[in-house]
Amino acid sequence: MSGLGVGAGFTSTGAILVLFILLVIISRSFLY
Repeated sequence: MSGLGVGAGFTSTGAILVLFILLVIISRSFLY
């Protein structure tokens, strides 16, 4: 059961993914 390690890795990767998506949404809102 390595759920903690997987959760920690998913959290760090998920945070970067969320920031990237937010950046794309903000840039698109400025473009349109």
